[in-house]
Amino acid sequence: MPELPEVETVVRDLRQAGIEGRSLRKIEVFWHRTVAPLAPTRFIAALQGQSIRALERRAKYIIFHLSGGSDLLVHLRMTGQFHWALPDTPPATHDRLILTFDDGRRLCFRDTRKFGRWLIVPNAQTHLAHLGPEPLLHSFSLAVFQDRLARFKRRLKPLLLDQRCIAGLGNIYVDEALWTAHLHPERLSQSLSAPEIQALHAAIRSVLRQGVRNRGTSLGDGKPNYNGLDGRRGKNQGILNVFRRTQEPCPTCDTPIQRMLVGQRSTHYCPRCQPLLRNPGKKPVIPNQRSKPLLPKGSRALIGRLPLTPALPRAGGREE
Repeated sequence: MPELPEVETVVRDLRQAGIEGRSLRKIEVFWHRTVAPLAPTRFIAALQGQSIRALERRAKYIIFHLSGGSDLLVHLRMTGQFHWALPDTPPATHDRLILTFDDGRRLCFRDTRKFGRWLIVPNAQTHLAHLGPEPLLHSFSLAVFQDRLARFKRRLKPLLLDQRCIAGLGNIYVDEALWTAHLHPERLSQSLSAPEIQALHAAIRSVLRQGVRNRGTSLGDGKPNYNGLDGRRGKNQGILNVFRRTQEPCPTCDTPIQRMLVGQRSTHYCPRCQPLLRNPGKKPVIPNQRSKPLLPKGSRALIGRLPLTPALPRAGGREE
């Protein structure tokens, strides 16, 4: 499922394509559940002739701010993608919806598994008020993060996946952030020390920024996997440290990466770098294995030297 960096990449691609300010000349719906609960006819009538005032991302949602005052929310879910189509060409096999703009361009929504959803709401901010803070905004301070951890006392992996706690995180970037912070996925949030909370706060922001810089993570080779608007794959998959690297050596200590289920989600971690503290305050039990630093190879050697380029500021707050 596309996470914050992937959705942010799509929003930036759409902005760069110049659809802000364009009006909708024609809307075609080919799968009724994509626009549920509205019937396709009502959905089309509500959008017909409106223009797109601005584009924005909130968590994993793409927000089209419409000229009529309402907002169009798009959630890509598992396999949702945007692509351009030539005029007067029939829809592709997995196209579920097509927007035709006043300049003749046709923006198609491809969704192989049919999980993506389009929803018209009076106000996106109100509709998404239940979501947690945006982790790349300047307002997501260490104090705010400490407050979120204190409010939700749970195991770290399910907690960070909970969109009410922090918005936009998913399986990939939670695993990477926990490895970066040297925290076990099953640690209880209330057991973290102040330095550990600070490390996790920094790790979350770091892995997300890296994902945005690399235009997201594209897993596998099939068409249903994430791609940008122009069809380009993301680049972040080449520098993941633990996600889907089961039994490969940890980049830090050479210990084989392990996989387990936490909250019914596949989870990847290093048992040496991320020991589980069953009794907080006591020395963790670390596997009896010689620590042997593994020199990074290829692109991994660049990870520590990559500049943390700030994301572009958008409505709702300043991003760092």
